[in-house]
Amino acid sequence: MNAAVHPRFDWGQRVQAAKDLFNDGTYPEQPKDALLVRKGDSGEIVQVGRQVESGAVVYMVEFALDQVIGCFELELTPLQSRGAAQ
Repeated sequence: MNAAVHPRFDWGQRVQAAKDLFNDGTYPEQPKDALLVRKGDSGEIVQVGRQVESGAVVYMVEFALDQVIGCFELELTPLQSRGAAQ
């Protein structure tokens, strides 16, 4: 178990999907393997927890209204501010 690792992201932080995210079966209203979030879509972390079996950090990310997806750190990147250079 990797319980000593601190989460990379915090509650309220804006992030984006690092890759396309598909339904692994946890969203019964969607077909299994349905595309839920596209790479680059932005969202906000609304909860940080750990997977019981492995101790891996899991983030609940609200990508759209009423669309909260559980993500691992490898599936997320900090949101790149596009307006900062303008």
